[in-house]
Amino acid sequence: MAEKPSTKKSEIQIVWFKKDLRITDHMPVYKASKIPIPTLMLYIVETDYWSKPFANRRHWCFIHDSLEDLALDLATHKQQLVIKIGSAIQVFKDLHLKYEIVQIFAHEECGNRWTYDRDIEVRKWFLKNHIDFKEFPSNGVVRGLKDRNEWSKIRNSRMQEQLIPTPNNITAFKAEIGSPIPSKKDNIFLNNFSGIVQKGGRRQALKIINSFLKIRGKNYLYNISKPGKSEYTCSRISPHLTWGTISTKELINMTKDKAKNLDENESKIWKKNISALNSRLTWRCHFIQKLESQPSIEFQCMHSYYEKLRDKQLNSNFYSAWKNGLTGYPFVDACMRSLNYNGWINFRMRAMLVSFASYDLWLDWRKIGYHLAQMFTDYEPGIHYSQLQMQSGVTGINTLRIYNPIKQSYDQDPKGEFIKKWVHELENVPEAWIHEPWKMSDGTQKKSKCYIGIDYPYKIVDHSEAVKDAKSRFSKIIKKEGFNQKAKKIFSKLGSRSRKRDNLPNKQLSLF
Repeated sequence: MAEKPSTKKSEIQIVWFKKDLRITDHMPVYKASKIPIPTLMLYIVETDYWSKPFANRRHWCFIHDSLEDLALDLATHKQQLVIKIGSAIQVFKDLHLKYEIVQIFAHEECGNRWTYDRDIEVRKWFLKNHIDFKEFPSNGVVRGLKDRNEWSKIRNSRMQEQLIPTPNNITAFKAEIGSPIPSKKDNIFLNNFSGIVQKGGRRQALKIINSFLKIRGKNYLYNISKPGKSEYTCSRISPHLTWGTISTKELINMTKDKAKNLDENESKIWKKNISALNSRLTWRCHFIQKLESQPSIEFQCMHSYYEKLRDKQLNSNFYSAWKNGLTGYPFVDACMRSLNYNGWINFRMRAMLVSFASYDLWLDWRKIGYHLAQMFTDYEPGIHYSQLQMQSGVTGINTLRIYNPIKQSYDQDPKGEFIKKWVHELENVPEAWIHEPWKMSDGTQKKSKCYIGIDYPYKIVDHSEAVKDAKSRFSKIIKKEGFNQKAKKIFSKLGSRSRKRDNLPNKQLSLF
């Protein structure tokens, strides 16, 4: 009896999209286009990821828009975006059964520990099955860096390189049928939100950065800390950088083009704003590099002496009041309610929210971090955990920065317009009392139709007393033997090499 002829599997290569949802300035796509093998353009909806406490449907809504744009761009090259749902390792195993996978191209990902562990597992499987896995640097993050001495030089050199060309021809692969892009309401995405989502996608990224460089950015620095106005005058490009619809290098090139075409009058207006945006792009890479160099900062204080500083048990009453905007401090509550609804607020207000939770309410940064991660459309783990630790004072290499919520209220919202927009209970309160409504007389409360402690909460803690206690606790830690020696080691590995070191004012990283 004759043997059945063996069926040879078709050769393919794969471009694995993760947080790089574009085809412009995209090395994996470019490299794949140079090899005449059918190319499978793959995006995996990893169901386990979406069950984690840092993930939220709000993120998916932005990604959904971005995947739709990516599919359209690939279609112009006669390519199909293949969506698979499940674990990455299982998706690749299934594809391996059907095809001879010659190689896989992807960007290096600096994300949560979850994605870090997933990549380790996937690399091991690729190696075992003799599949060539080619990873390429993403933006300004340098993998395998021993210390920070050379980081800035490498990053800046990388940003000066030419944009990677968008390929004209990619060998199409049309045999594989994927799933539809899961809807924004799909049950895969367990953690929900109430509010709106900034629109995602490559086309939207280009639209908003062009509007920023033409009009909105004129008052960028002037309004950067004002929550009511910064919504318009900040670039709002951060979620597009997070999910990769545009690259950092592209943005830098756009700002260079803008600077070249300025006349004398425009230069006076725009020069400092363009410089400020570029500075923040640098700081963005700097903070993501910290997580790349030390993934444990997602869970552990950079300086171990702070590990047991705050209470292990979450004060549920304090936490609930903070995350729902019911602390009794109008400006804090307005900022939180605005963030919860919009998915964005400027950097100073983010820092204030963390500061209030950390010093006034004495909540651990790990406990508050999940709520903020879910609310931020631009949730970027490298920035998120570095900033949580900085603003809660546990890095050991940064100046303690405690925000006074009342001072911030007077400085950034002097007439209380932002407060009244978001804290409707206070909409009839006179301007004289809007920042400290607990000082209103009974008569004023009656006229304002707002009784403190009934219609709007009395301040949850006394700021001055809480901060005094917090500083005392920190002082005891800093005086411990060996504290400075350990801090020097942390700085060597993670600290900025700018002349002002890592202790820049916290306006250094506006999240656009």
